[in-house]
Amino acid sequence: MAGGISIHVYDVSRGVAASGLRLLLRGPNGIVLAQGAVGPSGAFDHPIVRGEGIDTIGIYEAHFLVGDWYRAQKVTVPTPAFLEDVSYRFGIADLAQHYHLPLKMTPWGFSLFRGGA
Repeated sequence: MAGGISIHVYDVSRGVAASGLRLLLRGPNGIVLAQGAVGPSGAFDHPIVRGEGIDTIGIYEAHFLVGDWYRAQKVTVPTPAFLEDVSYRFGIADLAQHYHLPLKMTPWGFSLFRGGA
């Protein structure tokens, strides 16, 4: 079984987990492997965390609906927001490794990197 992909999202401007933020993850062939909402702790709970569906070396894409989430949180952002959607393309070269994607965001910027490998 593959090492998996875990995703954790945090709004650093307000110091809160991004509970309810919608996201999707596409595999190298463009097929959606996972979609849903971030949980109360900021973690995305999905079988991809355990490696289910992660069986191909290649480029993956995580897509986060940031603008919608900030509006739902009653944070004042323009329409369209500066960050409406954040997409992050990353490569998986070793299926046995775990890939952790911590997204740290504000309405005006973000940081996304490979966390503790």
